[in-house]
Parts: sequence; structure tokens; C-alpha cells
Amino acid sequence: MTSLFRSSPRSLKECLGLADQIKKEQVKNHLEKLDACKSPGPDEMHPRIFKELIEEVSEPLAIIFGKLWETREIPEDWKRANIVPIYKKGNKNNPGNYRPVSLTSVPGKIIEQVIKEIISKHLEGGKVIGNSQHGFVKNKSCLTNLIAFFDRIMSLVDKGEAVDVVYLDFSKAFDTVSHDILIDKLGKCNLDGATIRWVHNWLDNRTQRVVVNGSQSCWKGITSGVPQGSVLGPALFNIFINDLDIGIESTLIKFADDTKLGGIATALKDRDIIQNDLDKLEKWSELNRMKFNKDKCKLLHLGKKNQLNTFNYAA
Repeated sequence: MTSLFRSSPRSLKECLGLADQIKKEQVKNHLEKLDACKSPGPDEMHPRIFKELIEEVSEPLAIIFGKLWETREIPEDWKRANIVPIYKKGNKNNPGNYRPVSLTSVPGKIIEQVIKEIISKHLEGGKVIGNSQHGFVKNKSCLTNLIAFFDRIMSLVDKGEAVDVVYLDFSKAFDTVSHDILIDKLGKCNLDGATIRWVHNWLDNRTQRVVVNGSQSCWKGITSGVPQGSVLGPALFNIFINDLDIGIESTLIKFADDTKLGGIATALKDRDIIQNDLDKLEKWSELNRMKFNKDKCKLLHLGKKNQLNTFNYAA
């Protein structure tokens, strides 16, 4: 991994090249897409201010972004996050029914957009992200995820086959992404060295605090994870989990970290195939330092001849 961070004529050229390419119009385009109703980050620079001063701030920001790319530096304020609870469902008095979301700096998110465009262009051009991923992927959605999976599964049921489907969910997936493993995977998908170095510095020495009803906790360092609520987080997570289905024989579909695994379960050998795939997924989770949430992992039996098999998973 250390070779990725060594200076070279090519990487220096890449750095300077992008610094020249970050123009006022590009920054202005991202500023225009800001939601003025969103909350600011810890620096308290509200998105409404940037929207109302687009003409005045676009060019200075473009210059700043170019310099930051050239030096691979990220201001400390842009690596801080306020963690706020977002209600999901159920009893509002239960803390477990809230999702933690990171509120980060607005100008920091704009440069994340620029870096995300570089990464997305590379991923799409090289077809890096596998077809099984439907979350945070262009022209795919939760709907395409459901249609693609159940079209395959129900076609088997229509042919008279028994089918077993296992629903898998990682525990705190975004928060447990290993930075070292992620950086290694960025290199394996042939992303350029300059971008990898910038992402490494963006992840390094991040801090966060919890903010609830105006009360704030102390700042704490972050040693793993990609910030939920950030621009880059979803793209980086897709890269991290992209190799999950390598070697899997059953049908596997992902929507971010939510994973469905299904296959024929008519004969004993079919049950063994699904179990072997579940064992491979468990092995992947161990190697990548992630855990399945056993309480959220479910088994569904389909077909009239289903033997109601049991499986060992999410141990």
C-alpha cells in the first residue's frame, strides 16, 4: 500500500492537471444544486449563504479546491461532523429507532462532489461495480433491485422448483468500513494514485460529536467507517463491498449493504449450495472486519415442494 503514496512524475502531473480543471463554472454548477433548507456542518456555514452568493464565491472556491487537490490537504473543519439522529420508525422514545447522520461542511461537500465525479467516471468506464449492486448506482434503484431479484426467483418457482431466500443485513455497515482495507481496494480497482491519496487524507484524522436538542458531546476521533450523509461515502462503500459476491453460485443482489441471496432448494444438494454460499459470505465478513446483524437476517421459503431447510448464517 505504501507505494500508492510515493510521489512520481505521473502522479504529480495528475494532481496539477485536475487543479487546472477545477473551474468556476464547475463549482457554480454544484452550488446551484445545494438545498438551501439543509442544515450546516460544524463550521456553521449555511448552504443558503452559498446559494445567495454563488457569483461571488464560485471562483474563490475553485481556486481553493485546486490548491487543496494539488497539495492533497483537507482543512480540519471539513473533516469534522455533527452526528444527529434521524427518526426511522417505531417508538420515538427508543434510541434504536433513529439513524445517525453526519452533518459536514458545505464547501467540503462541494469538493467531495468533484472527487466523486472522478471516481464515478472511472467506475462506469471500467464497469468496476458489479451488476448485483443497485444502491447508489446510476440508472438503478430500490425498484430495479426488487424486480431483478424476484424476476429470477419467481421464474424458478413458476417452473415448479422450491426456492429459499436469505435476507442479510450488516451491522452498522457504513460505520465499520476499515480504512486500510478500503484504500487497498481503491488500488485494486485501478483508481489513479492522486485520487487514492486524496481519499486517504480525507478519511484520516476525522472527528465527530453528537448533537441532540442543542446539546453537544466532546469531539471524538474516527478510526473506521465512511460518514453517512457525506457525498463520497456511498461511492466508497460500493467499492468496499463490491467483491462480496465473488465465488457465489446462488442469485445475489445488493442494495448498498442490504443483501438478498436465493437459490433452488428442491434437493439436498441445492441446500448445500446455498449453505456454502452463506459460509463464503461469513468468511468475507470476517476478512473485511464486518458483522452481520443476526436479528435482521431472515429466511423465506417459496414453492409447494419446499423442504423448509434450515441454514447456519449470521453466526
